[in-house]
Amino acid sequence: VQLQASGGGLVQAGGSLRLSCGASGRTFSGYTVGWFRQAPGKEREFVSGIRTRGGHTYYADSVKGRFTISTDNAKNTVYLQMSSLKPEDTAVYYCAADARMILSSMTRSSAYDYWGQGTQVTVSS
Repeated sequence: VQLQASGGGLVQAGGSLRLSCGASGRTFSGYTVGWFRQAPGKEREFVSGIRTRGGHTYYADSVKGRFTISTDNAKNTVYLQMSSLKPEDTAVYYCAADARMILSSMTRSSAYDYWGQGTQVTVSS
């Protein structure tokens, strides 16, 4: 499956952005899809994940209450709605997917087989 992340940009603190992760080559249905981010000089970190079948979601504590992940299986797309953005949210955001992941592995980047290219999110203060 090929993943395409989009929707990044420059936004002021307190603003919102919606990232999209589109899949081609195979349906997303049944996959676990995660969003990760990597800021300059920092390790890649888990942001949020969703089981496209069943809709179970999970969030990093740093984004809980501000970000919402959702899936549109008909469009083969997973979204990450980001609100109340902070300068510390600035990073390159990546989406990833895996077909056979167990729930407890959702936060580990090594558990994902497929990755999209990153999309830059910059939050100005």
